Parts: sequence; structure tokens; C-alpha cells
Amino acid sequence: MHRGISLIVKHWRKFSILLVIMLFASGCTSVRQGPSVNSLLLAEPEPVSQRAQLVIARYTHILYQAPLSDEERAELVFQRGIAYDSIGLNSLARLDYAEALRLKPDMAEAYNSVGVHYTQEGQFLQAYEAFDSTLEINPDYHFALLNRGIALYYGGRNELAARDTLAFLSQDESDPIRVVWHYIAASKVDNEAALANLRQRRETLDENIWSTSLVDFYLGKVDEAAVVAALIRDVQSQAQLNNRLCEAYFYLGKYHAQRGNKVTAANYFKLSLSTNVHEYVEHKYARIELANIRAAARAQD
Repeated sequence: MHRGISLIVKHWRKFSILLVIMLFASGCTSVRQGPSVNSLLLAEPEPVSQRAQLVIARYTHILYQAPLSDEERAELVFQRGIAYDSIGLNSLARLDYAEALRLKPDMAEAYNSVGVHYTQEGQFLQAYEAFDSTLEINPDYHFALLNRGIALYYGGRNELAARDTLAFLSQDESDPIRVVWHYIAASKVDNEAALANLRQRRETLDENIWSTSLVDFYLGKVDEAAVVAALIRDVQSQAQLNNRLCEAYFYLGKYHAQRGNKVTAANYFKLSLSTNVHEYVEHKYARIELANIRAAARAQD
């Protein structure tokens, strides 16, 4: 491990303790009312990946220079689209996904990626069709279940969203993030039943997984400080820290958004976006959440 990173990791553990002290010393008797930004762990935004840039350059060169079959070209174009997506160049990514599907109409992964872009743009019918195509081509492409569930959730089709997030959760019931997503969707159908299910699922989750603290937060067992302390606990790199902050701040934002704490929710979504972890679904959908908050505010004016 690089010496600079090792020093950072060493001090993160100390900082987690200081963070808790700061939260309570600030006089916040309930951090759920909106913790001070000075009490939060801010991300150092991820730099633009040199690896992704090299991948884009290399694949572009091959696409222009090498004799390729349509299937080979489709795979390279799709992988270049993934690289574009990972550094936030969404329009270029979507062009590559469309080209990949033109060359290979049965590419399940490309349909899934196109569906995510449709969801981000609020084109939910097209998103459903894209995810349906993914699952028709490859029924084992389980992340399409999550992504379709999220699209259904944002499209207001809550019962179908709960069904898809449950199907995704059933593939790995030990994953706290999957548990949280299912609760978020199911709570729109029957909040009391969803909360009871969340309590039941919490009993089987591993205490050593940092994101279990998110489930505890939704159950009212811990506060924001405990979530941040948990995600810092065994961090090994700046990139890993940013990944966790991206996730944690998104789900903290969802908690507050569901309870009408719009300013606090918006700040958490902005913090999630500030990580620059473009490939995470939490980063992708944080913008939808912000747009929904702003639309609700305009409707009240």
C-alpha cells in the first residue's frame, strides 16, 4: 500500500470517533433533523480515470483500423460505451450502446445500459421495454431486475417495482443494499408491511458489512454518524471510500426525501453526486431525486 494512502486510512479510524463527537457537540439532539455539513465526511471527488481514457483511445483505434466482424465491433463499441459511462460522458455512451445494438440486436447488456439511460431521462416506457428485452435475451441478467424495478418505482408503478426488487433480493439475501432497495419500493405499497419485512431481514444480515448500518438507520436504531463511522471502519483506499460515500449519502437522502425533509435530502443527493462515482446506480439516480425535489418545490409555488 502506498505510504500516503496508509496514513489516510490510519487517520480515518480516528476521524470516525471525532465525527460522532462533533455531531453531538454541535448541539444536534437529533441528526435526522438535518446534520450540519461541517459534521459530514466530504468526498474527494474521483479523478477522471486514466484507464477509462486509455480504453476509449485503444478501442477507437481498433474500430477504425482493424477488420472486424459485426459481433466483434459490437462488443468493442459496447465496452467503449461502458468506459464513456464510467467518466460521465453519457451522450457518447448512449450513442455507442445504440450502435452496439444495431450491430448485434441480441446484446442483453446493451439493452440494460440503454434502459438505465432512459430511466435517467424519465422515459419510463422505453426503459421498461429495454429491460424486458434484456431479460428475454438473458433471464439470468439479474441486475436488469433491479434496474427495471427502479424504473418502475420512479414511474409510479409501485407494486411491480416491489416485485422486481424482491426478485433481485432473492438472488442474494445477504446484501443490505438489496434489502434497502426492496424496502424503498415496497414501502410505497404498504409501509407498515415493508417495515416489518425490513426488521425480519435485518436479523440475518452480517454485522461486519458496513451497509448493514443503512438498514439499522432505516429502522431507527442508529443515526447518520453511525452510518459514516461504519463505512469508514475498514476502508483501504480513497476510491473505496468514495464508492461507499456515494451509496451512503444516496440512501440517507432517500430516507429524508420519503419523510419530506427536502433540504436535507437534496444536500445528501448532492453529496452523493460529488463523489464522481459515475458507474454506481446511486450516482445515476441521485439526479432524478434532485429533479423530483425541485419539481415538487415548483409545484408548490
